[in-house]
Parts: sequence; structure tokens; C-alpha cells
Amino acid sequence: MTSATVPLAPVRRWISRRQSAHRERGATAGNIYFALLFVAVVGGMVHKQLAVVFWPTAPNASRLAAASLVPVLFGLLYLALRRFGPLALSRPAASWLLPAPVSRRRLLLPSLRLTAIVAAIVGALAGLAIVGHAAPRTLGGPQVCLLATGAALIGIALLLVALAAQAGGRWGDRVDALVSLLLAAGLAGLIADSTSGGDVPAIGWPPAPVLLPLVGTLALAVGSLFAFSVRGLARTPNERILEAAKTAGTLFDTAFGVEPSFLTDMIERRYWAHRRLRSVRFPARLPVLVTQDVLLVVRRRKRLLWLALLAALPVLLGHAPHWLIGVAVLIGALLAASTSAGNVKTDAGNPVLLRLLGLSSRRAISQRLWVPGVLAALWSALALGLLTALGELPAGQWWALGLAVGPVGAVAAVRRARVGFVRNELLPLDTPMGTVSTGPLVNAAIGPDALLLGLPALVEIAQGHPLSWNTVLIQAVVGGIGARAYITGTTSNERVELSAR
Repeated sequence: MTSATVPLAPVRRWISRRQSAHRERGATAGNIYFALLFVAVVGGMVHKQLAVVFWPTAPNASRLAAASLVPVLFGLLYLALRRFGPLALSRPAASWLLPAPVSRRRLLLPSLRLTAIVAAIVGALAGLAIVGHAAPRTLGGPQVCLLATGAALIGIALLLVALAAQAGGRWGDRVDALVSLLLAAGLAGLIADSTSGGDVPAIGWPPAPVLLPLVGTLALAVGSLFAFSVRGLARTPNERILEAAKTAGTLFDTAFGVEPSFLTDMIERRYWAHRRLRSVRFPARLPVLVTQDVLLVVRRRKRLLWLALLAALPVLLGHAPHWLIGVAVLIGALLAASTSAGNVKTDAGNPVLLRLLGLSSRRAISQRLWVPGVLAALWSALALGLLTALGELPAGQWWALGLAVGPVGAVAAVRRARVGFVRNELLPLDTPMGTVSTGPLVNAAIGPDALLLGLPALVEIAQGHPLSWNTVLIQAVVGGIGARAYITGTTSNERVELSAR
């Protein structure tokens, strides 16, 4: 029995006609007009800010900073391509066309073409930003164009590597680990440059006659590899394409419904679906929910490593106002405390475990605050200790102030984990730029608003004076009282549900 391949174009036209039957005439043209108008209006509003990001008036990056930005920006691009597919289909196409007897190459080619365009644009913008911050203003227009074109080709090359990793075996995980190491090395280079204050490079950029054959050779190699990838496009396994289709659909649902929990839940489920877990025995005296949080943290060792590396990021703000350093430390404490907040989110969505254990909401939240508090305290102490060691902060035992910030990060992370769905029934706000829904704004503020408990630490860092132990004591008292008030005001000994905020 032979299987015949059905032409794909008539199937797509039939589906397109059925999908667009309910639309009014000119709806597609109206959407295009709205998109172009939106880009024009937003571009006119933020064009000065974009100019500062991509092409400042004078170069302000040293050689080390420029070299470090290359693995950082392109490493982020590669990792983003790996997380989003890079080859994906829409949900209808994944449900009906992927198992149908149609040409898989023609089915997947539009997705590859669109992703290549996005990768080229992002790569060109990354290259333009590096050139704009590091190159002298005597650089000619042809040189800038050739460098941006080379960066766009590098973006497409990274897409092809990610595409091969999506269709290949475990070697893709090793490439991901290598890119992660390069990204960490780039961040380390940026931190070292911010502490050393390197000079701005003025020479060393190749002229256009040298760049032209290099970019041409790169274009020829990338074009050949792209053609080879198109030929082998059908070898991508169905489960990989379906996984990418779920990611794209979840991103669309998150943006359309303004519901970030869709994306976070997908990330959590996908992370644990690929894990092999082993039982670990903890001391019986340790509270049961604290034990569960410790076990979760132990099983997320990579995140702990990244948190330890990210503790050096506030150093990049050494030349910024000190209040911005304080804000970065508080936000970092929130992110560190959120490492074990997934358990709180599970309890809030389905408190069956708490009922089986006979724990009230007050006892549950009291136990859930311990591990996030320790993580936030250690991260803040490490970040402030590095700032002190590098001379970015005045004299004082700033690590002690970081330890006092621990309860603040714990309360903010737990409060954020209990936020629930976005309340889209709230009345919108009328602004000069249009109507703004208040539901997503309120949802985004729940959790970070608890960082106001760290106001004593923020004021002390912003003033730039030597640290006194009175400030450490005040911050510890404010954080402890705030945590106790949060437990008392949002929980009860008579109920189990954690939905109340």
C-alpha cells in the first residue's frame, strides 16, 4: 500500500478561507494599518531613548566591554531560540496538518523563514548596539553596514545551530551548556570592566575593503548551511515541533489574555517533566513544608549557581545613582526568594496537601517563609559584600544589612506566589494615550509592593554614608514586623486556603 502526498497549498487556502469567513472586509488591512501606526507612534515617542541604547553621541564602552557584549547578546539570542523552538507551528497546523499526508518541508518552511528574519533583525540590532557603544564616530557608513550585516548573518547561523539541536540528540544540551558558560564569561567581563574603568577604544576596526570579503564569505557559508537545513527540515521530530507549538501558543495566550501565570506554569511543568528525581531523607525535626522547600532548592542547583553569579550584577550600576543600586538589591532579593515559591503557588491553587497534613494557612505560610528568607538574605549579603569589596559603597558592614533584608524578599516572593489570576473585571483607566486596563497593573504590583519594607536599606544605600548598626537594627525590626503582619493579616488558623493575599 503506497501513501500519496497531498499538495499543501490547496489545503492551506481551504483552511484560510474557513478561518477568515467570519471576518469583515478590510480587517486584515486594518490590522496592518494599526500595527504600522503603533510602531510609528511609539517610535516617535521613544526615538531619543533608542538612540541612547543603540548609538550614543560618543562611544562609552571599552575594548573589554565590547568583547564581553558579544557573548552576552548573541548568547541570549541563541538561548531564546532554543527555548522557543526555534521551529514551531500554530496550534491548528500542529493539530491537523502535521499528521496529515502533506509535504513536511513546505509545512515547516514558513516558520523557518519567519524565524530567520527575526534572528537576522535581532542580530543586526545587537551588532549595531556594540558598534555604537564601542566604535569611534569616524567609522564610515559602509563599515557600519557591513558590521551590522555580519551580525545579522551570525544571528541566522545561531538559528541554524539551534535548528540542528532541535532535530538532533543530546549534543544540543552540551551546546546549551557551552553557550551558558560563554554568557557567564561575558557577564564577568562586563563586571570586571565596570570595576577597572577601561579606556574607550579608538582604533582597531577593520576598513570596508577588509570587511567586504569576510562578510561575503560568511554570507556564502550561512546561505549554504541554510539550504542544507531546508533540505533536512523534515527530519525534525514531531514531539519537538509540538513542544515548540505549545510554547508559541502559551506565549500568545499570555499576551492576549494578559495572564503571566500561563507562561510560568508552562515553564515549571516543562522543567520538572525532564527531571529524574531521587528520594532524599531529611531530619524529622524539620517542619514538613520547610523540608519540601529545601528539597525543591536542592533540586534546582543550576538556578542557585546562576543566582550566585547574578549577585555581581549590581556592580554594573557602580556609576549609576546609589538609589538604583538599592533597588537592584531589593529586586534581586525577590528573585532569589522566588526559587522555592513554586510550592506556595501549588498550595494556593490546590490546598489538598495542606488538608492531608492538617496544616492551617497560618502555619503553612509561616513555614513557607523560612527558605525564601534564607535565600534572600544570603543573596543580598553576597551582593552588598561584593559592592563593598570593590569600593562601590562606603565603609561599613553592609553584608549585615543584606541579611536584614531577607524577610523583605521572603514576604515579597510569597505574596507574589499567591497572587492568582489577573482580575480583568476592574475598571480601566482613561489616559491621553488611550485606555489602560488596571487588572494587569494591579497584578504586576502585588508582590513587589512588599519591597517597601526594605525602605530603610534603600535610604541608607541611596545616601552614600557609612553604614551604622542602627540602620541594620531598624531594617531587621521593620522586616520582622512586616513579615509578622503579613502572616496575621492574610492567614487564619481556621482555614486552609491560601488564595487570600
